[in-house]
Amino acid sequence: MNDTGLRERAEAWRQADPDPATVEELARLLAQGDMAELADRFSGDLEFGTAGLRGVLGAGPNRMNRAVVRRTTAGLARYLKEHVPDATTRGVVVGRDARRLSAELAEDTAAVLAAEGIPAHVFPLPVPTPLTAYACLHLGAAAAIMVTASHNPPEYNGYKVYWGNGAQIIPPHDTGIAAAIAKVEPANRVPLLTVAQAREKGLWRDIPDSLGEDYLRAILGLRVFKRGSETLSIVYTAMHGVGGVWAERALREAGFPRFTPVAEQHMPDGRFPTVRFPNPEEPGAMDLSRATAERVKADLVLANDPDADRLAVMARESTGGLRMLTGNEVGVLLGHYLLTQSTQRARPHVVTTIVSSTQLGDIARSLGAAYDEVLTGFKWIANRALEREHSEGTQFVFGYEEALGYTAGTVTRDKDGVGAALVMADLAAWCESRGTTVLGYLEEIQRRHGLYVGAQRNVTLPGSAGAQAIRGIMDAFRARPPSHIGGEAVRAVLDYQRGVQGLPPSNVLALELEGGGRVTLRPSGTEPKIKYYFERKETPAQGEPLARARERAESRLASFIDAFIALARERGQPT
Repeated sequence: MNDTGLRERAEAWRQADPDPATVEELARLLAQGDMAELADRFSGDLEFGTAGLRGVLGAGPNRMNRAVVRRTTAGLARYLKEHVPDATTRGVVVGRDARRLSAELAEDTAAVLAAEGIPAHVFPLPVPTPLTAYACLHLGAAAAIMVTASHNPPEYNGYKVYWGNGAQIIPPHDTGIAAAIAKVEPANRVPLLTVAQAREKGLWRDIPDSLGEDYLRAILGLRVFKRGSETLSIVYTAMHGVGGVWAERALREAGFPRFTPVAEQHMPDGRFPTVRFPNPEEPGAMDLSRATAERVKADLVLANDPDADRLAVMARESTGGLRMLTGNEVGVLLGHYLLTQSTQRARPHVVTTIVSSTQLGDIARSLGAAYDEVLTGFKWIANRALEREHSEGTQFVFGYEEALGYTAGTVTRDKDGVGAALVMADLAAWCESRGTTVLGYLEEIQRRHGLYVGAQRNVTLPGSAGAQAIRGIMDAFRARPPSHIGGEAVRAVLDYQRGVQGLPPSNVLALELEGGGRVTLRPSGTEPKIKYYFERKETPAQGEPLARARERAESRLASFIDAFIALARERGQPT
């Protein structure tokens, strides 16, 4: 698009923008003649997909703003009325986090739904994402919308959509909704009701506090040990998000009085003043949590991300230090605990993703449990659980993805950082009653089922040249998969683009080694990156200190990674 076309499109958008703040922002950009910025905002649209929308706040179709949300909601509402005949009876849940503009975007969402004749069940205050997912099921809604950008930096916001089954949308609904959005009129012509009008028509319904009480009762029911601990010391951070009041209340009611919040991060604050990137996985994000834990001599540190759908865990080592557990280690701990210590009436079922550790599968098979690996994203975990429940009568026990997402049972059909924190505390109390610790229990699992170590490497390749390089790397590995990596034979090449194990086609490639190692290649769906996921399995010798076995495993993993990166460079990855 040339400069004239950009200016014309920007001016047309400005004329239709219902938000004075973004109208002014766009007028300023036009006056300055900042064509590079205009091109970034107007050469494309923020894409609606299985994760809904997520982007930087600002004016234009390639940003998160009130105009985009009004048009998106109108498209979603019209799609629902076409495909869910009773949507105008069941309504749609609307929740929001505490980020900048979340309140306005949620109000616009409810106002557009009401104008379309669909009742909006609205949370009056910011809530965790899992509570919105829970409300969708609990209220029997046709869908749910959560205004959140999860753990992204403060300049972001987003719009997450659940279907009536309580799980995030999957094909064909994502493409169907996107097609409906594309047909929507300019934002200033999208019908909407005022709050007062919608209330008068019974189309704006505040969700009562009792629903939150029901959610708390439900996640308290997920515990297995159910005794709490008067002595276990827990530090918790909400990472400036919305999980604080919920996690604190749940843990205290579960019998953990030695609960210490990270005070600087406990209350919602969309500026995220103590962290640049409010993701527990990011360097420095857990510094305040670690300092608080050392001050109070905590045994366990639990961290939610800002919308409280993820969980990070630090645990005290026998040497006295605190160790951050990987997402896979937390997943294996929770999965093993729930499979072995809870009582299931039907065949238990656990699910993880193709880029997560294979260890949960080995554990499940040894225990006779049903097991699945699905594509990356919790939507696939939830929908696979529902499929097997309906077709085979299995009982879904646990699902996780290595990026700190976990859910226990069927209270929600999405990852739940508050529920997972509660189950992890329950596990820690059970360990304490047995005279061991969380890391001691992990060692028991690793001695019985193998020591799995993993790592992830991300290579950022921005721009069109980067996108071309990423395609080239994937194409080269598909065309010429290596027979060996670092001297070890490649046992199998799994090309998920061809639909491996009945999964939908996806641009993912996995190389499995004879010795049990695996590397998985996956271009990011949201960032200009190609991601490599590595894993190796080591078997500790009888009586061998686990630290020594881990050191050996980590050394072999490092050699494996170096050998693979060298192959990637040969196949086109820039050095």
